Amino acid sequence: MIEGLFDEAIVRARAKFVAMAATFSLGVFNDNFYKQAVLLLAVGAGRPDMQGYALAIYSLPFILCAAPVGWLADRFSKRTVVIGTKGLELVAMLAGAVGICTGHVWLIFTMLGLMGLQSACFSPALNGSIPELYPAGYVPRANAVLRIFVTLAILSGMATAGFALDRTGTGWLGLARGHITVALIVITVAVVGLLVSFGVARRPAAAPQAKFPWTGPADSIRQLLETRADPLLAITIGASVFIWFIGSLQILLINPLGLLQFRLGNAATSALLVAELTGMAMGGVLGSRLATGPRWYRPVIAAGIVFSLLMIMLTAVPVLPAILQHTALFLLIAGTGAAGGVFLIPVESFIQVRAAPERKGAVLAAANFVVFIGILLSGFLANMLNAAWRPTISFGIAGTLSLLMVGWLFLKYRRADRGPSAVG
Repeated sequence: MIEGLFDEAIVRARAKFVAMAATFSLGVFNDNFYKQAVLLLAVGAGRPDMQGYALAIYSLPFILCAAPVGWLADRFSKRTVVIGTKGLELVAMLAGAVGICTGHVWLIFTMLGLMGLQSACFSPALNGSIPELYPAGYVPRANAVLRIFVTLAILSGMATAGFALDRTGTGWLGLARGHITVALIVITVAVVGLLVSFGVARRPAAAPQAKFPWTGPADSIRQLLETRADPLLAITIGASVFIWFIGSLQILLINPLGLLQFRLGNAATSALLVAELTGMAMGGVLGSRLATGPRWYRPVIAAGIVFSLLMIMLTAVPVLPAILQHTALFLLIAGTGAAGGVFLIPVESFIQVRAAPERKGAVLAAANFVVFIGILLSGFLANMLNAAWRPTISFGIAGTLSLLMVGWLFLKYRRADRGPSAVG
């Protein structure tokens, strides 16, 4: 009887979930397509440091606006928030299209900042809606399915960026054909995404009486401090910061790895990212099945050890015979992605389910606040590593730091694990 009701709830939520996932995935495609195009142009021009600056501009809205966007997700219908953010995406893409066609750096950076703001607003609404649609026990699996949608969007965006930029010659008004292609794609996808967003399900606001957080980042810090009352939630937010920091650092190292150290070209370098993200999608599905029960964190810790060791192993690729180097690169990077997926999905699911319904938007936004501080720092660390060492050495350094952090998380989980888990 109970199992039948559980299955019925899942079926009823499916159409609403698909509409939300499609809306989100179109934005993710645009986001990653444009960012990868900009990063490839920057690295190809001998400015790998621009990756860190671009990431900083994209990350700042998540840090500065975390409290207000969490309030939006609780105070208003999530459908209203989603439609509004898709309108903002269209404005951002218009600025970005002009910027990439004209080479105007400030327009490109303006677009990245607006897309950061758009994503910051969208994220709590999306993540808060999944526990509203599905029973708690199904949330990890729903997140794994969403991760497949999102990964396909990221893969398509990153892979298409390299091929779009590789179009040679000039087109309209003498502009580079590759740049025009990028501009047309981002505007078209933004328009389609805005139209699809009107299909998102209507649901009442979770906390219509919520007061605006005038203190901004101070409110986000207060929300984070309050999570200490639930040690498992607080530690899992820390684990989320860690995996996003390492994942962001990897992406910033992969572009110089492919373009500068191994001379792979735009398309093949994008394919390295495709390998990592494909592995992440597969790992996410596996993680949703492995990380169950009161000791759900054990497979997560094991996955953290695996991707740390794989990053360290990348340091040996340059000493391999030339015929094996490219294959080894793709296999090791795909492996880090798979292990990262096993780590990420259970961690994100736990945070979504554990937060109280009336505070879910605020807690998720506060988690984004600290996650993007980590992502911001990864940009500066990537610039330092890229300036001082070859990318393979940088991967080894990152893997060593990662291994130490995973050990610390394991000790913290063992100490805090005195209550029931929300996942499983």
